[in-house]
Amino acid sequence: MDAIVLLKEDHQTVEKLFKEFGQAGDRAYKTKRKIADKVIEELTVHTWIEEKIFYPAARAAVPATTDHVLESVEEHHVVLWMLSELAGLDPEDERFDAKMTVLMENVRHHVEEEEKEWFPQVRSALGRNRLGELGGQLAAAKPDAPHDPLRVPSAHE
Repeated sequence: MDAIVLLKEDHQTVEKLFKEFGQAGDRAYKTKRKIADKVIEELTVHTWIEEKIFYPAARAAVPATTDHVLESVEEHHVVLWMLSELAGLDPEDERFDAKMTVLMENVRHHVEEEEKEWFPQVRSALGRNRLGELGGQLAAAKPDAPHDPLRVPSAHE
């Protein structure tokens, strides 16, 4: 599978979870906890494979994306800490929904920048065959990716 297609599918999966969270009732604490836990897992795995495999390949192929990659890693840092806080937060805590809302805003901003601003540059530079190889590497790395947000290197960088 094409690496960019795989990453965009991850983005769509998370967006679907965000919408489910938004549609859950105010007092749907169990549902919100379940959705938040899935968001934590999805975003942690996604962030890890991007940082370990995709970002280095993007920087190597398109040096002009270096600033975008560095900004993305910083955005990851913020998101990973928010994920770690959500993991330990009771869904009945008054800050739970607010924290999830801020997380959604941050992730949506990040996704928009990736998909509109620099994925097209990377696609053009890498080409179909290389993106296919990278997609295979990303997919193969997912099962070994950490599920704890604080185990992703950018959480501490």
